[in-house]
Amino acid sequence: MNTALTILVLSAIITWLGIVIMNPLAVKVGLVDNPNERKKHIGEIPLIGGISIFLSVFFSIAVFYPAQNIFLSYLICAFIIVVLGVVDDFCDISAKFRLCAQVLIALAMITGLDLYIIELGDLFSFGNINIGFWGVPLTVVAIIAAINAYNMIDGIDGLAGSLSVVTFMSIALLFVLNNQIDFSLLPLILVAAIIPYMIFNLGAIGTKNKKIFMGDAGTMFIGLSVVWLLILGTQGDSQSFKPVTALWIIGIPLMDMASIMVRRIKKGQSPLNADRDHLHHIFMRLGFSSRQALTFITFMATVMAIIGICIEVFVKNDLFSLLLFLVFFTFYTFALNHVWRIIRVLKRTRIAYLRKSK
Repeated sequence: MNTALTILVLSAIITWLGIVIMNPLAVKVGLVDNPNERKKHIGEIPLIGGISIFLSVFFSIAVFYPAQNIFLSYLICAFIIVVLGVVDDFCDISAKFRLCAQVLIALAMITGLDLYIIELGDLFSFGNINIGFWGVPLTVVAIIAAINAYNMIDGIDGLAGSLSVVTFMSIALLFVLNNQIDFSLLPLILVAAIIPYMIFNLGAIGTKNKKIFMGDAGTMFIGLSVVWLLILGTQGDSQSFKPVTALWIIGIPLMDMASIMVRRIKKGQSPLNADRDHLHHIFMRLGFSSRQALTFITFMATVMAIIGICIEVFVKNDLFSLLLFLVFFTFYTFALNHVWRIIRVLKRTRIAYLRKSK
């Protein structure tokens, strides 16, 4: 217990020190985010959150965990994707180049882990589904999806950090419930590394004028870390939870990415193009402040994670879990696609009720 606490405290301290040291350097070298038509912040904001989080996780795992393939592969791939993110933060590389690089990183992780998605669980109540070698391309798609889901959701202060904390805490709990105590420390290290970033990003505890962003380096690193832990948790002999449960604990980033890519395709746009139609943008246009949107979306993610964990622990039915998730996803997509129509109907209903009551 003392060792675990030491690791977590050290992880948080390394992130904090990294931010303090790199903050002025980022401004000097131009590693900053400038406002534009999509980004409404004020002034140049250093893009060092992701680098600091990665350094913290790297040293914590390197020092306290043995040099095994699962850790070495993760750290090497994480380093590469952070470098890719930093380059993207500097010069905004093309979406196609970024996608090709992510495919190569995904293949490198699969090779290094010697583990990929092969079991999908008992999704149709006919027994466990084993997809064999087809799991390799599915795993590549899953890795790219997770990386981009967290990258796309990073649109307001604290959102990517808060959602990733919900996900990592959920994974840690699932590991604990399956007595995988050693693995449970891995997501907690990531949580400890993210918290100092959250403090600076949200301007808490005396950091109001020292705002930083995570940058693409951070969001892609978090996405890679999430999918790495999900593969460890759902595949292999030491499976800790069902693959379908993973959908619940990354539900909001996953549904936001999927629904917005479908909307872009319907509009004849590239699904990789950036816009202002994400969930948090819709909340803002509805009149929510950024903090209100952050609170509500994080609450939604927490509720989904709790539902998934409860089904995993108490119901233990993969088909039920999948069908319920699809119901959530269908409702979510319908609500976002018809949000303004729904609001108009509610307003007319309210006006009619007020007139009737008079």
